[in-house]
Amino acid sequence: MSAFTIRSAKSGDEDIILALLYELAEYEKLQAKFKVTREIVARDYLGGHPAIHTALAYAGEKPAGVATWYFTYSTFAAARGAYLEDLFVRPEFRGKGIGKALLAHVARQAAAAGAAHVEWVVLDWNEPSIRFYESLGAERIKGWYVYRLGGGALIKLGQ
Repeated sequence: MSAFTIRSAKSGDEDIILALLYELAEYEKLQAKFKVTREIVARDYLGGHPAIHTALAYAGEKPAGVATWYFTYSTFAAARGAYLEDLFVRPEFRGKGIGKALLAHVARQAAAAGAAHVEWVVLDWNEPSIRFYESLGAERIKGWYVYRLGGGALIKLGQ
Protein backbone atom coordinates (compact mmCIF):
# COMPACT_ATOMS: atom_id res chain seq x y z
CA MET A 1 0.00 0.00 0.00
CA SER A 2 1.18 3.49 -0.73
CA ALA A 3 1.56 5.95 2.13
CA PHE A 4 -1.53 7.48 3.65
CA THR A 5 -2.21 11.06 4.62
CA ILE A 6 -4.66 12.74 6.98
CA ARG A 7 -5.97 16.22 6.35
CA SER A 8 -8.75 18.50 7.47
CA ALA A 9 -11.76 18.46 5.16
CA LYS A 10 -12.30 21.46 2.91
CA SER A 11 -14.81 22.82 0.47
CA GLY A 12 -15.06 20.39 -2.43
CA ASP A 13 -14.98 17.34 -0.12
CA GLU A 14 -18.77 17.19 0.26
CA ASP A 15 -19.29 14.08 -1.87
CA ILE A 16 -16.52 12.01 -0.29
CA ILE A 17 -17.62 12.95 3.24
CA LEU A 18 -21.19 11.99 2.36
CA ALA A 19 -20.06 8.67 0.83
CA LEU A 20 -17.84 7.73 3.78
CA LEU A 21 -20.50 8.60 6.35
CA TYR A 22 -23.08 6.55 4.45
CA GLU A 23 -20.69 3.59 4.36
CA LEU A 24 -20.35 3.94 8.15
CA ALA A 25 -24.16 3.97 8.47
CA GLU A 26 -24.28 0.77 6.41
CA TYR A 27 -21.62 -0.87 8.57
CA GLU A 28 -23.52 0.08 11.74
CA LYS A 29 -26.84 -1.02 10.17
CA LEU A 30 -28.23 2.49 10.65
CA GLN A 31 -29.05 3.50 7.06
CA ALA A 32 -32.67 4.16 8.04
CA LYS A 33 -31.50 6.94 10.37
CA PHE A 34 -29.15 8.52 7.81
CA LYS A 35 -30.38 12.02 6.98
CA VAL A 36 -27.14 13.67 5.86
CA THR A 37 -27.19 15.38 2.46
CA ARG A 38 -24.57 17.17 0.41
CA GLU A 39 -26.14 20.49 1.48
CA ILE A 40 -25.93 19.54 5.16
CA VAL A 41 -22.27 18.58 4.75
CA ALA A 42 -21.58 21.95 3.06
CA ARG A 43 -23.31 23.83 5.87
CA ASP A 44 -22.49 21.86 9.03
CA TYR A 45 -19.13 20.28 8.20
CA LEU A 46 -17.52 22.83 5.91
CA GLY A 47 -19.41 26.10 6.40
CA GLY A 48 -18.16 29.35 7.88
CA HIS A 49 -19.04 28.21 11.41
CA PRO A 50 -18.98 24.42 11.21
CA ALA A 51 -20.91 22.45 13.81
CA ILE A 52 -18.45 19.57 13.51
CA HIS A 53 -14.80 19.13 12.56
CA THR A 54 -13.88 16.61 9.88
CA ALA A 55 -10.64 14.90 8.89
CA LEU A 56 -10.15 12.69 5.85
CA ALA A 57 -7.64 9.90 5.35
CA TYR A 58 -6.26 9.10 1.93
CA ALA A 59 -4.27 6.06 0.82
CA GLY A 60 -2.39 7.58 -2.05
CA GLU A 61 -5.16 9.32 -3.98
CA LYS A 62 -7.95 7.04 -2.72
CA PRO A 63 -10.27 8.21 0.10
CA ALA A 64 -9.79 5.69 2.90
CA GLY A 65 -11.50 7.05 6.00
CA VAL A 66 -13.13 9.85 7.95
CA ALA A 67 -13.26 11.18 11.51
CA THR A 68 -15.71 13.78 12.81
CA TRP A 69 -15.68 15.46 16.23
CA TYR A 70 -16.79 18.52 18.16
CA PHE A 71 -15.83 20.19 21.41
CA THR A 72 -17.68 19.72 24.68
CA TYR A 73 -17.19 20.99 28.22
CA SER A 74 -16.97 18.95 31.39
CA THR A 75 -18.20 21.17 34.23
CA PHE A 76 -16.94 19.16 37.21
CA ALA A 77 -13.49 18.78 35.65
CA ALA A 78 -13.60 22.41 34.50
CA ALA A 79 -12.09 21.26 31.25
CA ARG A 80 -12.86 21.21 27.58
CA GLY A 81 -13.31 17.83 25.94
CA ALA A 82 -13.76 16.50 22.44
CA TYR A 83 -16.49 14.14 21.37
CA LEU A 84 -15.61 11.77 18.54
CA GLU A 85 -18.84 11.39 16.59
CA ASP A 86 -17.57 9.21 13.74
CA LEU A 87 -14.47 7.17 12.97
CA PHE A 88 -14.60 5.03 9.85
CA VAL A 89 -12.04 3.33 7.65
CA ARG A 90 -13.11 1.57 4.49
CA PRO A 91 -12.73 -2.22 4.83
CA GLU A 92 -10.00 -2.53 2.21
CA PHE A 93 -7.80 -0.09 4.16
CA ARG A 94 -8.28 -1.53 7.65
CA GLY A 95 -5.34 -2.96 9.58
CA LYS A 96 -2.90 -0.48 8.06
CA GLY A 97 -2.83 2.12 10.84
CA ILE A 98 -5.28 4.56 9.26
CA GLY A 99 -7.87 4.36 12.06
CA LYS A 100 -5.17 4.94 14.65
CA ALA A 101 -3.80 7.87 12.62
CA LEU A 102 -7.28 9.43 12.36
CA LEU A 103 -7.83 9.09 16.10
CA ALA A 104 -4.33 10.50 16.76
CA HIS A 105 -5.24 13.47 14.54
CA VAL A 106 -8.35 14.10 16.64
CA ALA A 107 -6.30 13.72 19.84
CA ARG A 108 -3.76 16.30 18.59
CA GLN A 109 -6.52 18.74 17.67
CA ALA A 110 -8.19 18.23 21.04
CA ALA A 111 -4.96 18.68 23.01
CA ALA A 112 -4.06 21.79 21.00
CA ALA A 113 -7.44 23.29 21.95
CA GLY A 114 -6.86 22.54 25.62
CA ALA A 115 -9.11 19.49 25.85
CA ALA A 116 -8.51 17.08 28.72
CA HIS A 117 -10.04 14.05 26.96
CA VAL A 118 -11.70 12.61 23.89
CA GLU A 119 -14.85 10.54 24.40
CA TRP A 120 -17.08 8.49 22.11
CA VAL A 121 -19.58 5.66 22.10
CA VAL A 122 -19.31 2.33 20.35
CA LEU A 123 -22.10 -0.12 19.54
CA ASP A 124 -22.07 -3.01 21.99
CA TRP A 125 -21.87 -5.60 19.18
CA ASN A 126 -18.88 -3.97 17.49
CA GLU A 127 -16.14 -6.16 18.98
CA PRO A 128 -13.46 -5.21 16.40
CA SER A 129 -13.83 -1.53 17.31
CA ILE A 130 -13.96 -2.25 21.04
CA ARG A 131 -10.71 -4.24 20.81
CA PHE A 132 -9.12 -1.49 18.70
CA TYR A 133 -10.05 1.29 21.14
CA GLU A 134 -8.94 -0.68 24.18
CA SER A 135 -5.64 -1.54 22.47
CA LEU A 136 -4.95 2.21 22.36
CA GLY A 137 -5.56 2.58 26.10
CA ALA A 138 -9.15 3.84 25.92
CA GLU A 139 -11.25 2.83 28.90
CA ARG A 140 -14.91 1.95 28.99
CA ILE A 141 -16.74 4.33 31.34
CA LYS A 142 -18.53 2.22 33.90
CA GLY A 143 -21.59 3.32 35.80
CA TRP A 144 -22.98 5.65 33.12
CA TYR A 145 -25.84 5.20 30.65
CA VAL A 146 -26.26 7.25 27.50
CA TYR A 147 -29.69 8.89 27.17
CA ARG A 148 -31.27 10.66 24.24
CA LEU A 149 -34.38 12.84 24.19
CA GLY A 150 -35.76 13.18 20.68
CA GLY A 151 -38.75 13.24 18.40
CA GLY A 152 -42.11 13.81 20.04
CA ALA A 153 -40.64 13.64 23.55
CA LEU A 154 -38.25 16.50 22.72
CA ILE A 155 -41.05 18.63 21.28
CA LYS A 156 -43.39 17.85 24.17
CA LEU A 157 -40.80 18.75 26.81
CA GLY A 158 -39.85 21.93 24.98
CA GLN A 159 -43.40 23.28 24.87
